[in-house]
Amino acid sequence: MYELVFWRYKEEIYLNNQEVYEKLVDNEAVEGLEDLPVQVIVNRVSNVFSKWEKVDENSFKNPNGVGAFHVITTNQSVQINCYGTKGKDMEKLCEILEEYKCPLYDPQIPIRYDEFAE
Repeated sequence: MYELVFWRYKEEIYLNNQEVYEKLVDNEAVEGLEDLPVQVIVNRVSNVFSKWEKVDENSFKNPNGVGAFHVITTNQSVQINCYGTKGKDMEKLCEILEEYKCPLYDPQIPIRYDEFAE
């Protein structure tokens, strides 16, 4: 499994990304993060991946090849767990979240791909 995690900081706020990630994964609210239009984002993912088989409300499987992913949301974050998902499909997911000003945090590395990243 490969995790992709997204959130948006409030204006003038920047926190420790790893700590934010850990709180979000534990389903804790994080002061300093914006609430996201999660249903709108999930619908957008659904539209972009409309050719994929929808296993359930938040799980998608590539019917013509490898890859599947599951979307987990809180009011402040979107986490996408990818299972054998190709790089170009993960990039597409990142681009969707970028539309909502939510850069990728990659907990495997751990790096957040935004203007403050070293």
